[in-house]
Amino acid sequence: MEKQVVMITGASKGLGRALALGFAKRGARLAISARGESGLQEVRRAAEALGAEVLAVIGDMSVPRDVERFVAQAEATYGGIDVLINNASILGPSPMPYLLDYPEEDFADVLRVNAVGPFLVTRRVIPGMLQRNRGSVINITSEAGHVGYAGWGAYGISKFAVEGLTQTWADEVSETAVRVNMVDPGEMDTEMHALAVPDCDYELADPNDLLAVFLYLASEASQAVNGQRFQAQEFSAQEFQAEGEK
Repeated sequence: MEKQVVMITGASKGLGRALALGFAKRGARLAISARGESGLQEVRRAAEALGAEVLAVIGDMSVPRDVERFVAQAEATYGGIDVLINNASILGPSPMPYLLDYPEEDFADVLRVNAVGPFLVTRRVIPGMLQRNRGSVINITSEAGHVGYAGWGAYGISKFAVEGLTQTWADEVSETAVRVNMVDPGEMDTEMHALAVPDCDYELADPNDLLAVFLYLASEASQAVNGQRFQAQEFSAQEFQAEGEK
């Protein structure tokens, strides 16, 4: 990943923080964003301490004005974006209500951040990737976006939208050198999971242990991989490549 430009949204905590520091350790140049300044600046300092060059921009990636500001600054700073990881998302009300009781404003807000946001950022980044004839977009999905579960409400529905968005983008760029894939990280030891499952009594994955699939999708080894869904906790690059060769 030496000198590759990796853009990560929602980078101030949880999986986003782990991704930022993981790529920083491997020599990537980072463009990171989040809505909260203190957490984002802490990640920036930690990544810089690892030797990475970091652009940190506060913004809401579901707001077109903020998207434009973030991407324009990244392109002006680095000249282009090699990898985009659409990680930013919100849970909505906690505990999560059933759809029958779901507040309309909260429902719309979750879909705006979790589904419209990745659309806006990807739409702004992909033209540059197409122009340079390379690029990898990685969207974050969830088991709740693959199977409907009672009580997962707007969050699960938003991830269904992310899966459709990923497949549609992937098909639209299928004749190019740009690829769009998605990763389900599974249940992780994060603040969001604590809000979603406050009475959790089982072991959760550490986000720092789930980087392999992201490094693979960001690398040249995955140049031919497009429109695929990966489960981070079960991923093995060697096994995946062997399966593809059959």
